[in-house]
Amino acid sequence: MNHVYRLVISCPDQVGIVAKVAQYIADQGGSIIEANHHTDSVNGWFFMRHEILASSLKQGLAAFEAGFKPIAEAFEMDWYLSDSAKPKKIALFASKESHCLADLLYRWHENDLPGEIVCVIANHDDLRSMVEWYNIPFHHVPVLPDSKPQAFAEAEALVEQYQADVIVLARYMQILPPKMCEDYAGRVINIHHSFLPSFVGARPYHQASERGVKLIGATCHYVTEALDAGPIIEQDVIRVGHAQSIDDMRRLGRDVEKTVLARGLRAHLEDRVLIHGNKTVVFDG
Repeated sequence: MNHVYRLVISCPDQVGIVAKVAQYIADQGGSIIEANHHTDSVNGWFFMRHEILASSLKQGLAAFEAGFKPIAEAFEMDWYLSDSAKPKKIALFASKESHCLADLLYRWHENDLPGEIVCVIANHDDLRSMVEWYNIPFHHVPVLPDSKPQAFAEAEALVEQYQADVIVLARYMQILPPKMCEDYAGRVINIHHSFLPSFVGARPYHQASERGVKLIGATCHYVTEALDAGPIIEQDVIRVGHAQSIDDMRRLGRDVEKTVLARGLRAHLEDRVLIHGNKTVVFDG
């Protein structure tokens, strides 16, 4: 895999952004090996993601950033640079269901996930042995009705201890408190077992069965204070018929859930997701 710097930009749309950025990169000797652009013509907003071969730059990352700041200010850019040689650290949150957690652990073990899983935090102890088989720290933090604030404070302290860049709720069956959603805005990813905005909240397969739907799905999204209403990163569906029971839907849905979560997480880890309001722009890999 190439060592690259990722330049990610969003800003008000105007003529000359691409030319100015490309010229600056060229002036630094930079080789662009992947370029993505999108214009939201309705809202007048522009999005960009470039991968720059790290070895091609005349100077280091700090010098590149310093020189780019005047351009960013002139175009009112919201921007950042990331280094592919420094993979993002992942804290996984889990409960009892193992399919999403097991899939991410396996992908990480096989070097198929461009990030570093630093810990698993769970409100039940059921999955400890599976996690510890991978030599990943497992922390059991029960979330009880009379001690929820203390539990989430402990969980948040662990996230900070491990310096996690992103939290992944791998079927973590607890609602994060508003303050935690705010503190980690754009850095908490959830998998919901329905094709949002349909069947929000608990028991979506039961809701789908009652409605007699012919498609069930899963949605990977960023967590906000509003339940299951954050910006959507990835979705997929599978067909079901009248003969399928709720248990059948669960079985079929699990495959969709883990695949959608893995795709959404990969997009986030590769800096392919740009949040704008309650929507996302997701550049293909």
